[in-house]
Amino acid sequence: MVLAAAVLTGVLTGKINGTTIVQEMSNWLVSIIPADAGPFMAVITGVLSIPMTFFMSNDAFYFGVLPILSETAGHYGISAAEMARASITGQPFHLQSPLVPAILLLVSLAKVELGDHHKLVLWRTAAISLVMLAVAMVIGVIGVG
Repeated sequence: MVLAAAVLTGVLTGKINGTTIVQEMSNWLVSIIPADAGPFMAVITGVLSIPMTFFMSNDAFYFGVLPILSETAGHYGISAAEMARASITGQPFHLQSPLVPAILLLVSLAKVELGDHHKLVLWRTAAISLVMLAVAMVIGVIGVG
């Protein structure tokens, strides 16, 4: 089952990349993004990945949104690998999402309400994500401008 999902995801990604959909969307983004903000696309993507991966599945973000952002960043000389590294910094926050079955199992076994768990944990995971992004910028794996 997992193998079939992986193969079909690859086919879908290939179909999307084989059309001009990604290019047209990225051209539109380039037209609305101020020229001064373009070189910071990796940092912007890192910050956006925190809430976006919480509210949408990883598949939707990494196969639907990230290719468009990466293509857009390419216009400013930012590599797709750099964009991928920036986008992964939102994962600590994503793991607290109700879309992740493990967190639902955790709160049910601990007999804790999900809302109470989120009140205690979300700010910490957001801080961890931002620290990861800052460290990545300091050590140079994500370019700044």
